[in-house]
Amino acid sequence: MHGVDYTFVGDDEFDEMIERGELLEWAEIVGHRSGTPAAWVERARDEGRDAILEIDVQGAGWVHKRIPDALLIFLAPPSMEELERRLRGRKTETEDRIRRRLETARWEMTQQEWFDHVVVNDDLELASSQVAAIIHGSRAESSADGHDTTEDHSG
Repeated sequence: MHGVDYTFVGDDEFDEMIERGELLEWAEIVGHRSGTPAAWVERARDEGRDAILEIDVQGAGWVHKRIPDALLIFLAPPSMEELERRLRGRKTETEDRIRRRLETARWEMTQQEWFDHVVVNDDLELASSQVAAIIHGSRAESSADGHDTTEDHSG
């Protein structure tokens, strides 16, 4: 929803946000640009909250560079065939967009080794539970190590 989950801006404003360094990460995927305002993430971290980002592999690379202690979880489809079935089942994409999304996904699957964890999204409830367990485990590990998980590393 605009202003809650997302904020939509025009191309000129998006370009200005990039120039001013206001985006933690951004990428163009299948002809569409999106990004994460750094201020949102910094505010959550300052308040001691987790900032959970649903981003592509390119964006995760930027986050990893700017926040080295970020926990990166790669959500993988059970198979490329299942991913294609899901994309087609939505009936919201053109054939060209489906083809481009699948090409992107094939490349992204080759990048998962540099993520901290990989979760296969075969069953939504199970995958959600696994992600939650990883996050909780990371919090416990950070607390046990004496690290403050709210520390700002956005540089």
